[in-house]
Amino acid sequence: MAAFSAWNLIVPQQRRRQEKVVVVMGATGTGKSRLSVDLATRFYGEVINSDKMQVYKGLDVATNKSTAADRRGVPHHLLGIVDDPDAAFTAAEFVRRSSMAAEEISGRGRLPIIAGGSNSLVEALTVADRQFRSRYECCFLWVYVSAPVLHSVVSERVDRMVAGGLVEEAAEFFNPSGDYSRGIRRAIGVPELHEFFKNGPFVGGEAAGADLLEAAIVEIKENTCKLTRRQLGKIWRLREKLAGRRMHRLDATGVFLNRGGEAVEAWEKMVVGPSTRILARFLISEDEEEDAHSQPVTVDQAYILT
Repeated sequence: MAAFSAWNLIVPQQRRRQEKVVVVMGATGTGKSRLSVDLATRFYGEVINSDKMQVYKGLDVATNKSTAADRRGVPHHLLGIVDDPDAAFTAAEFVRRSSMAAEEISGRGRLPIIAGGSNSLVEALTVADRQFRSRYECCFLWVYVSAPVLHSVVSERVDRMVAGGLVEEAAEFFNPSGDYSRGIRRAIGVPELHEFFKNGPFVGGEAAGADLLEAAIVEIKENTCKLTRRQLGKIWRLREKLAGRRMHRLDATGVFLNRGGEAVEAWEKMVVGPSTRILARFLISEDEEEDAHSQPVTVDQAYILT
């Protein structure tokens, strides 16, 4: 699809009651980062990270940070900005920094696109912060994948992360005391490997190390699946708090049932195409309109972990 002209789609500032912001949401593994970049390349946008683990420096594999190739030249903000692995990064700090980033991006005539898996941060910014709400009108895009398919996606992704160096980078954050309650050490993929690092091949021998590593990988997969359930529950509750502001659900389940070129085609048809139409209408109108290709929000109640 050809890139859209920013000048054709973005309404002149004096005609708007509020500036525009896009929020891309979804559980881990659904393609939020990919969609945010797809939209940024079409709508002259820049991405603001809303993942509370990705704000820290390090653990690029474990936290699934976008690579330079993934970003395709799109500027990203609040990514790897905290050097101290034990530092607290609060919702208030996120609101402050993301508001500053949005103001900077809008001031340059670009579109802020907030994307990440920490829905509590999104809520703190778009629901709880009055100043942000008064200044910006938000379009919420929810990338949804059904539970059974997503669990399979998560399992495969963890295997790729292990092959890509997850264990080696997690070793740098091993804490002999077993305290993984602060900072980036809370990231899934670090606490689960504690026993492997403590009692692995250098202590119990190669066989014991292999068993501990296998157990850790299973636990990483289980905890990631639990995370996706919590994320879905928070998205559902956030929708209730939006008080009439529309959240568009984009069902990407079919994308992950395909492989190769078919998956690329399905992504364009099921996710990027509908998102582009929704966002085009959002940017050229004062009020967000109904889009025939966005699906009504439904939820698999059995998938919510309360």
